[in-house]
This record gives sequence, C-alpha cells and structure tokens, in this order.
Amino acid sequence: MSIMFSVLSLFPEQVLSALDHSITGRAIAHEHIEMALVQIRDFAVNDYGQVDDAPYGGGRGMVMMCDPVYNAWRSVIGDDDTDVRTIYLSPAGKVFDQAMALSLSEEQHIVLICGHYEGVDTRVIEEIQAEEVSIGDFILTGGELAAAVIIDAVTRLIPGVLPDQEAWQLESFSDGLLEWPQYTRPRAWHSRTVPGVLLSGHQANIDRERSVLQLLETIRKKPALLKSRKIDLELWELLAERLADEAFEES
Repeated sequence: MSIMFSVLSLFPEQVLSALDHSITGRAIAHEHIEMALVQIRDFAVNDYGQVDDAPYGGGRGMVMMCDPVYNAWRSVIGDDDTDVRTIYLSPAGKVFDQAMALSLSEEQHIVLICGHYEGVDTRVIEEIQAEEVSIGDFILTGGELAAAVIIDAVTRLIPGVLPDQEAWQLESFSDGLLEWPQYTRPRAWHSRTVPGVLLSGHQANIDRERSVLQLLETIRKKPALLKSRKIDLELWELLAERLADEAFEES
C-alpha cells in the first residue's frame, strides 16, 4: 500500500526538507509514500508571478488568489476528484489528531494546500470542497510545516513503514490515552529509580503496571482525553489502590 501526497505551496522545498529524514525519508525511498510538490507560482495570473492580491474591504496583508490555487489543484487531480481528499491547512480548521491520521492513512491520494499571507480566497476553498484542518491553536508563517506534520503522522500508520505494526498501536493516543512513562538504563539515576515491577520479568504484572501508569499519565497531563474513553472498572480499582498506597507513603 502507498499514498500519494500532493502538496500545493509557495515553498514546497520546505516540506521535503522536513520529511527527507528518518522514518519518512525511508518511506519515500521505499515508495510507501509518493510526493508531488507543486509550486503554486507556476500557475500565476501574469508573467510577474502574481498569486496574491489585496483583500476586498481593506485590511493588512495579502490574500492568495483563486485561480493559481485552483489551477494548481486541478493539475494534480486531473478530471476526476472522487478518489482525492483535499485538505487546506488553516488555523480555523478542525484540529488534527490521531483519529484523523488513521482515517487519512486509508486514502489513496491526499492533496494538502498550504496557505500564506492572510490565507486563501474563501471561494476556491468552497469550490474544491477542501477540508480545513489545523494542527493547533496557533499561527504559523505558512502551511508547509503543518503539512509535514500531517504527512509524518499518517506515514507511520501505513503498513510496512514501521517494522512492527504494534509500534504505533501502542503509542500515545492510539487507544485514546497517553503512553506510559518510559525507562532505560541505568536503574538508578540522580536518586530516581525504575519501578521494581518493570524489572521483574513477569509480563502480566508489567502490562498491568503500564496500564495503570498510562491512565495516571492521562489524568495528570491530558484529562480531557478521558471524556470520550471508556475505562475498565478493574483498571479504575487498580488506580485507586495505587493512589491510596502513594497517599499512605506520603503521610
């Protein structure tokens, strides 16, 4: 299985430079993903390379024009857009998460439109029925880094990219919770020690401990994740025992 990512951008080289390394770099080399980097200026409205203009109604900044974006998009989808999922990177969009990454990993062709300046003329976004997606409630100079983030997250989910499918299934957010705390050698560092159960070699106890730690991490750091997650009663009981033991030790 492979996915085609078509990135429409004024600075497409920025996307490739962020991805041409490590796991995503190998995914490109092994053709798990294909990259089509489209320079929107190639579709400028005049010989001066114009792709933007002042906004109607006044205001600061410039707005990317309809025709350059539309024609760049049409160049990568041809006459049939039924098998294409188009995303416009926008701070106003739905926040990208692991569930969306998993959904995108099942697509054949994903088009990512990177805005700049004050954004893209709304009419072209409506015309091509692009989904607006954000990687967080903050402003970037352009959509290139956001596009790279999405491509990275989706690429990891493609069969064959990671050596073991469980590698991503056990990661943070894959089951709606944060990952448990991780430890490696040495056993003791700056008076901090590795929990004894992780050294026991008893896999059932280790798995139970990790489940408790996973729930505890989520409660402490991202409790909002629990709103849509059903937790086993047994796990709540184990957590209650853990918290009771910690309270006893501190008293």
